[in-house]
Parts: sequence; C-alpha cells; structure tokens
Amino acid sequence: MYYRTRTYLAGDWDGDKNLIQQIMDWNKNGNLALDFTDAHELKQARDGSLNCTIKNSLADRLNGSKLFVLIVGEKTDVVTSGSCSHCPEYRSYYLTCARGHNQDLRSYIKYECEKAARDYRNNKMRIVVIYNYMSIHKEKCPESVRSIGTHIAGITRDIYGNVKFDYQAIKNAIMK
Repeated sequence: MYYRTRTYLAGDWDGDKNLIQQIMDWNKNGNLALDFTDAHELKQARDGSLNCTIKNSLADRLNGSKLFVLIVGEKTDVVTSGSCSHCPEYRSYYLTCARGHNQDLRSYIKYECEKAARDYRNNKMRIVVIYNYMSIHKEKCPESVRSIGTHIAGITRDIYGNVKFDYQAIKNAIMK
C-alpha cells in the first residue's frame, strides 16, 4: 500500500510520445515550476510480462497517485495494446487464458482511465486530460474520463505564430 502522493502520466506512447516526453522533461528540469513525483517510479514491469501482470503493476502505481494525467491524441480511444486478445496465453477459441487468469479485453489506456475515474468518483484522485491539439477533442478521449476532471488543449501558438506545447496551461492544470 502506498500513500497517494504521485502523479500518473498515461497516453498512447506510439502516437503522443512527443507531448508525454516533453512533460517528463519539464518535470526533470529543476529550473521550471512544473514539479511532480512520477508514479512510474513505484513499480516496474518487464516488457515481456503478461498483459495482466502489467495491469497489476499499473494498478499499484495508480493506487499511489493523487493525480491522473491523460494525454489524448489521434488514437487514444482506439488503441488496443494491453488487451488479453494480444497475449500469447489468450485462447480466442475458448475465450480463456491458458494460465487461468481472468480475461480483460480493455487496452492499458482504457484500464487506467476506468480505474482513475473510479478513484475520482471516490474523491481519491484528481484527473487532468491534456489534448495533443490546439483545442479540446473530447470525442478522442476514453468515455470513462470524457466528462470528468479538467480538460485542456496542450498546444498553442506563441506570439510569432509558431506552434508549441503550452507549458503554462499544462503546468497550471497539473500543479493546481
């Protein structure tokens, strides 16, 4: 059991790595005011782990978090990575796990969002949804967190018209 002191950062690492990595870099930069303790430092899972084992690690990290930050991009609501259907132990003909584990066809992102939404409703967690766009596109957000928490656009234009990540809006939402 952990105290809820951490920030959990979730998103589609294939499609939105640029914004996720930028937030992590800002957090590591000691000269900026964005400062949080990353929940992913609590417990690590190996890449070769079963999806259900990874989800157990994700649950432990979420249980130690007071803030859930979801980065939403083009494919966030449709990615399937983490579903038992992608596991080599899943027997699709029988709809069972060869190791006898409970099956869970949700992606990692949907699993994380549903757990965060439950914790939010129980006043255990705050939720921030950052869109990898210049505006909010709730239709791309997983349904479980679509209408709860704080939603912001993560991209803006500077005074010269250049597109950039909106550090100030992201910091304000996370550090609230």
